[in-house]
Amino acid sequence: MTILQVNTYDLAGGAEKIAYTLHEQYQQQHHHAFLAVGYKRSQAPNIFSIPHEMYQGRWERTWNRLAQSLSPFIWKIRGVKQMYHLCCQLRELPHSWRITLGHEDFYFPGTRHLLEIPPTKPALVHAHNLHGNYFDLRVLPWLSSQLPVILTLHDAWLLSGHCAHSFDCERWKIGCGQCPDLSIYPAIHRDATTYNWRRKQTIYTKSQLYVSTPSHWLMRKVEQSMLSQAIVSKKVIPNGIDLSLFHPADKITVRQKLGIPLDTDVCLFVAHGIHQNRWKDSQLLQTVIIKVANSRESKKNCLFIALGATEKEDYMEHYGRAKFRFVPFEKETASVTNYYQAADIYVHAARVDTFPTTILEALACGIPVVATAVGGIPEQIEQGNTGFLIPPGNSEAMAAAIQELLYNHKRCHDMGIQAAKMARERFDVKRMIADYLTWYEEILNNSSKTSLCPYGQTDELRR
Repeated sequence: MTILQVNTYDLAGGAEKIAYTLHEQYQQQHHHAFLAVGYKRSQAPNIFSIPHEMYQGRWERTWNRLAQSLSPFIWKIRGVKQMYHLCCQLRELPHSWRITLGHEDFYFPGTRHLLEIPPTKPALVHAHNLHGNYFDLRVLPWLSSQLPVILTLHDAWLLSGHCAHSFDCERWKIGCGQCPDLSIYPAIHRDATTYNWRRKQTIYTKSQLYVSTPSHWLMRKVEQSMLSQAIVSKKVIPNGIDLSLFHPADKITVRQKLGIPLDTDVCLFVAHGIHQNRWKDSQLLQTVIIKVANSRESKKNCLFIALGATEKEDYMEHYGRAKFRFVPFEKETASVTNYYQAADIYVHAARVDTFPTTILEALACGIPVVATAVGGIPEQIEQGNTGFLIPPGNSEAMAAAIQELLYNHKRCHDMGIQAAKMARERFDVKRMIADYLTWYEEILNNSSKTSLCPYGQTDELRR
């Protein structure tokens, strides 16, 4: 089977990790797998950047090349993010008035040539995140008339007038407008959320899409949104991880390898761009760890390791008896796994989250999880068995749960055993691969029996 996946990046966290894992596993099972991305970071074969530049004018090509060269350093070097956005603004100057008005940018001409990327025409297209300034959403009606198009949603951007997550706002159900926060990623300059919402609605009306989500929480949102009208078939397929890489290990050996003291309670949190990550609650984490470290019952030093900091160097901060160690983003999976295996508890404080892979990785490594009960997280944790679910923003409850595990070593150990067991039963990457491949076969068998609706390109796309 020839499979073409589409995503913003090939290497990063969350959606990128899932798409890349699927790509590798498909190749190992001898499928013709290709991954088309907006921004390529790896040197892996069969991964291609969508060729927007060759279909743009000279002005756009120049600024686009400069923006792409800056992209890998956005979270590593101070000031690069501003330079990157400046290049993007200059690139878009010929049609920047739309952006100034708050319109979402869909002008990415290489999208129309997506099916030319693989050497042979794919049997289907499996798209992941379509935001991130690289994909022309107006292509969906035409693309879905050519072959089956699967959308795996990792956030709610396709359902709204601009934001990837709406937090407590539910205006995405009725057409957006009067947006409470235009700065939520992907940010827009003015409140054109009603226009953007209706624009997406028009695109979906002319599309036929197969939609999957990793959590029932996100699927319920899809069913209440304007995307529902485009759905031919839908499926909840939980994310999976490679259990040959993420598994329990001897804590003493791993800590000696990482230089972590043996007589220290270790709490771990993993997220890309921890300080700047709006979906996570870094302030809650800091408050909680200080409470735990300075409690009267604590007999050990408490070390909080934050893996995925944007800084280039490993550094430490001290708050009373609490120590915060910030470790830069690790590309090597083996190194990331070691940090999980060295921890006593995985702590995940989020304001919103779809189905975080980091929680699955922690469970697989045999450590209990204390996390805020938001989004799809309650679908990952068995309360009191593999971890604790805490009301969002409740530092007292989170601190109490962590203390319960740190001071009751037997319960912490037993919950870790249950966590690893549940990961083996529910979150094995082999199960995820099998679920997708089985669904692909069903889709292809059904689509061969019924002709796809012959929608062409919209007038807006031809403009």
